[in-house]
Parts: sequence; structure tokens; C-alpha cells
Amino acid sequence: MKFDYALVPALTGIAIASIQPQIAIALSSAEVAKLAKAITVQIDYKDAPGSGVIIQKEGNIYTVLTAQHVVQTPAKYDIVTPDGQRYALKYSTVKKLPNIDLAVVQFTSSQSYAVAKMGNSDESPEGTTTYVAGFPQATAAISNTIYNFTDGRITANASKPLRDGYALVYSNVTLPGMSGGPVLNEKGELIGIHGRGDEADIETSKINSSVAYIKSGFNLGIPINTFLRLSAKVGVNTGVSPPKIPVVTAPKADDFYIQGGSKYDRGDLNGAVADFTNAIKINPKYFQAYNNRGVARSALGDKQGAITDFNQALKINPNYTYAYIGRGNVRDDLGEKQQAIADYTQALKLNPNFVYAHYNRGITRSALGDKQGAIADFTTAIKIDPNFANAYNNRGVVRNELQDPQQAIADFNQALKINPNFAQAYYNRGVARSALGDKQAAIADYTQAIKLNPNDAQAYNNRGNARSALGDKQGAIEDYNQGLKINPNDAYAYNNRGVARFALGDTQGAVADLQQAANLFRTQGNEQLYRKTLNQLERLTR
Repeated sequence: MKFDYALVPALTGIAIASIQPQIAIALSSAEVAKLAKAITVQIDYKDAPGSGVIIQKEGNIYTVLTAQHVVQTPAKYDIVTPDGQRYALKYSTVKKLPNIDLAVVQFTSSQSYAVAKMGNSDESPEGTTTYVAGFPQATAAISNTIYNFTDGRITANASKPLRDGYALVYSNVTLPGMSGGPVLNEKGELIGIHGRGDEADIETSKINSSVAYIKSGFNLGIPINTFLRLSAKVGVNTGVSPPKIPVVTAPKADDFYIQGGSKYDRGDLNGAVADFTNAIKINPKYFQAYNNRGVARSALGDKQGAITDFNQALKINPNYTYAYIGRGNVRDDLGEKQQAIADYTQALKLNPNFVYAHYNRGITRSALGDKQGAIADFTTAIKIDPNFANAYNNRGVVRNELQDPQQAIADFNQALKINPNFAQAYYNRGVARSALGDKQAAIADYTQAIKLNPNDAQAYNNRGNARSALGDKQGAIEDYNQGLKINPNDAYAYNNRGVARFALGDTQGAVADLQQAANLFRTQGNEQLYRKTLNQLERLTR
């Protein structure tokens, strides 16, 4: 007989969270979703909302557990309950746990709301099902905050937490605004508080800066047992006695795994590789550790080592989509475009909504000349994630290559609506505007791109071209000069500066620049432009 998990609102007195009997049976995803929605609240603060979970009721006072960083700033917050009611949060009631990214807040209501059931986070090892709920921030594409519920797997439950108490690691897709929301097990019990997510942390390939590199399973939460052991410090009595702290006699694979992910995020790639290696030594079947070591090795330039790791991850788990993405990325870097597409396609067979597989396949298809296929992939990625600014940007690039600058500009506009600081989108919109003859607007876009990325040599070069076309030869030369400071091997900049100098009567300077451009074109293997530049030189020296 299925264990009855219907939520019954408390009526009088004190309602507290309780640990479920050990005979509790796993619920379906839909059943856990229903439970999660009833206990999850939004903590609304200007444009940066967070989430929380109701853990206690005493009379008309409800206690909510959340991440401390959600309520870090003394300000006016509102708690929005599952029925859409809005309650003012008195900041004086905020209680922060020392050295742990957790806080409790309270609100008063005569309404009856469900209270979370406490679980035992020590009993959630790597591989077990987990669910995360919360309220992602509104964006340009989605104007209203919408409740979100995702499923995944625990990838580590470390005995040695990271800074601020983070010890749970899981593969659930999370978004900004879900911090403070509940992490639930398959019984619908509260086993943690979500705090950090890097699912959308896109690492860019040094060879192809558009390709998305993603680690797997590195969303972080604080175990509920950590809170239970410290709850007295903030005056909260849930009525639940936490289990004794497990005695750890030796490091767990999980400990090395979480440390490896933390070092990777801090840029310590060699340290990350070492930690993932130690995790694998302890647990040779730890396919997530193989995958993430592959990502770190690829970032270090060890492409063959990365492929070996992705292959091993797939040998252990042939349905692991992240490893197909990682191997596809490396194959793309190595010029093995068709094999990369095969990997992305396999990932999509396993998960048709894997947005980065569509996106990366679009990048690779475009590089192979399949522009329509690329547009189809970027369009699908946008349908899955309407806030994917990079997908709009790259679709715009392809559309501009197909001589459709108006549609390209529309894509760049949307990318900039989502991310107003997207330097590459300003640059690309400048290219499209220049193609339409709107040089002044192009100059404005290049200027903004340079403001956001002062080391963009190509933006200086293109702004110089636009200024030159408008007759501002001296301004153009200044731009070419700046671009060449950043990239002294830019043959195009030398060529363009030479043309501008000749227009101003500086034949000697023009000849020197064109000769340098010709030398660079030849060194770089561009025989066609080498000969074209030589022809320009001949005309100038006749």
C-alpha cells in the first residue's frame, strides 16, 4: 500500500517538520512536485528575488528557511506564498546562521500553509534522485517569475563541506532566483537548501569561443542536517533531532569530487584534475568525475586526455549526455566536425531538450557551411531557453552571412535585450548595420563593444573602416593604430591603415603598411590576399 503523503495544513498550536518513517515509499515525480509547490515560497526583493521553504508554523507565525545570501541586504522583502498572497518580511526577524549560507525568516498569516517534512541528508548518496524547486528571476524573455521544479541526481554528498557549508552536489538544472529553495529526496522530504548553480556556466573553447563547455552535476546545496545541528543558534526548534555526525575515517570520493569542482571554478585546473583523479581512484565507476576531469583537461589543452576521460565516462554510463557534449566539443576543437556533430546528435537522442547540444551542433554546422541547419539548431535552442542570448547572437551571425541583415539585427537586438552587456552582440550588430550602409549606427555599436571589451582589436578595425567610409581618415587611422597595439599581427589592419594613409597623401606610410600586410598574409597562408595586396603596392609605386 502506498504511504499517504497528503499535506494537511496545521490548525492550531505549533506545526513542525518531522522525519518520515523509514518505511516511506518513493513517490512519483508528479507527487513530489505537488508537495514541493505547496511548501516553496518566493522571497521578493527588487529585481533579485530568491526562494525559501516553509519549515515551521507556530500560531500565525510561519518560519521559512532560505539561503543567507538571498536576504543579505537589509531592505524591504516580501514573501509570496503558493496561493499568490504577499506578506511583508520584517527584516528584524531575519536570523543568519554563523559561517553557513543559511538564514531563517518569518511572516505572519491566518491562512493555512503546508510545512516541509524533514529528511535525513546523510542518507542521500551519489546517484540518488533529487528535486529542486524555486522561483527563477524574471528576464527580458519571461517577464513574470514562474515557479520551477526540476529533477536530477545527487552527484556528491561530501563529508567535508566547502566554504559556507556547501556539501550536496546535484545535476538538477537550476536558475538564478532558485537560491534558498528546497532540495527534496524521492520521498518528498527536505534534505537540503539550494544555494548555488553553475549549470549555465559556459566555458568557452580557446579554439572556438562560441562553443559551450559545461561541467555536469555541480549545483550546490547545504544539507538539511547541517541546519538541524545548528538551528538552536537561531532560536528555531523544529522538534527534529538530527542524526549523529557520521564518523569519517578516510576521505570519500565525494569529498575529492566537490573540491575538484570548486578548484575548477576558481581557475585551478591542475588542482581540479588532481582532485577528480583522487575521486576516481576511490570510486573507479565515478563517471561524473571522469567527465569533469575531461572538461578540465580540455581547458588545459590536453585534448586527447580529455577524449579518453569522456570515453571512459560513456563506457561506464552510455546514456550520459554530458560526456557526449564534452567529447563533441573536443572533437570540434580538433577539427573533427562530423564526429562532433555525431556526438551532439547522440546527446539529443537521449535528451531532445538538451539546449547546449542544439547550440553546439549549430556552431559546428555553421562552420561546415550548413547555414540552414545551424539556424534550425539555434532556433530550437531558443525555443527551449528563450533567455539564451548566445543562441540569438549566433543565429544573427549566420543570418548576416546569408545576406539577411535585417533579421540578423533583430536577433542581435534580442540578445542585447536579454544581456545589455553582451559585447559580441554589439560588435555583430555593427557589422550588420554597416552592411546596410548605416555607418553611424555601426560606429555606435563598435564603440559600445570596445567600451565593454577594450581589447577587441577587430572592433577597432571595423570602427576604423566605418569612419574611413564616412571620410574620417584620421579617426580611422587612430582606430587601426589601437587595434594593432592589441594585435600586431592583424594583416587587415595594416592593409586598411595603408589605404587610409594613401588617401591622406602619406604614400611612404601607405607603402610600408601594405608591405607589412602582404608579408603577414603570406605568413598566415592567405595567398589570395597576399597577391591582392601586392597589386595594390604596384599601383602605389608606379
